[in-house]
Amino acid sequence: MKTIQATQLVKIPPGITVTVNSRKVTVKGPRGVLHRDFRHARVDISMVGKDKLKVEKWFGTRKELAVVRTICSHVLNMVKGVTKGFQYKMRSVYAHFPINVTITEKSSLVEIRNFLGEKYIRRVRMAPGVTCINSDAQKDELILEGNDVESVSRSAALIQQSTTVKNKDIRMFLDGIYVSERTTIVKAD
Repeated sequence: MKTIQATQLVKIPPGITVTVNSRKVTVKGPRGVLHRDFRHARVDISMVGKDKLKVEKWFGTRKELAVVRTICSHVLNMVKGVTKGFQYKMRSVYAHFPINVTITEKSSLVEIRNFLGEKYIRRVRMAPGVTCINSDAQKDELILEGNDVESVSRSAALIQQSTTVKNKDIRMFLDGIYVSERTTIVKAD
């Protein structure tokens, strides 16, 4: 059965400008600009005044209506990114061989050495707009920062996947680099 119309509004906070041009959404804020293309989704996206974004779907099945809320969530993540930013903290876990992590090329390339005593150097390049630094406060901790939540989380996932243990019992060999905390760069008051 098809629903005649499904609509959802996204409130835009003050200090942020959102523009929509043929389902391409641009969000500008104090931390920068984010662009996102929603042309794959068959929905209507328009601005209602200056502080509301409207996403609507006409005559959609149940699965097509789910896209409306998904696009609203993506826009809210973009708004959060240009106001507060996203920060992921990762910790190195090892039993015997200490994992050595170095960051090169202006905080955009992570090199992982001595993982399980291997000589192979694992190199992980950060997504555009993501910076990685070694934490000063905590030993064996990486901090990934950026405005786009998908880029930051994808970079963290690539680091974690580069240290998967092969041909061993993963219940015993828990070595690796894992995400320990997800937060924003600008802390809430």
